[in-house]
Amino acid sequence: MKKLLLLSLPVLFAVSQAYAEPNMQDGMWEITSKTEIQGLPPGSMPPNMTHTMKQCMTKQDAVPREQVKNPNCKMVNTKVDGNAVTWNMQCRNKEGIVDSVGKITYSGSTFSGETRMNTSGGGQKMNMVQKMSGRRIGDCKK
Repeated sequence: MKKLLLLSLPVLFAVSQAYAEPNMQDGMWEITSKTEIQGLPPGSMPPNMTHTMKQCMTKQDAVPREQVKNPNCKMVNTKVDGNAVTWNMQCRNKEGIVDSVGKITYSGSTFSGETRMNTSGGGQKMNMVQKMSGRRIGDCKK
């Protein structure tokens, strides 16, 4: 009986992690992100770019992401710890590689956080930081 209990502990932990939910309200969210590209030569591109988008988000799918699905990208890890949601994403294609790590913290109808991306391709490497804020603006359209 003791061996069975010890074997089931990892499963119980995984189940409790799977049902963990952040303090967020399901619905339509407006997400504003400001991207800072580090290490660019002066004048090659704007160093800070701001982008706003809307996304239907739920407690079960609490990671903000672009609506266009990229078949070369996959979510490697997503974790909920209290009100914080963290994730790792990898994108691989013939043009290059993008590895990103993100974390946002929810406060009911708002969140803030950032994503750090490392890219390489064509003999160049780039680091980007995307600072995000979000707010719930209503219900999702059905």
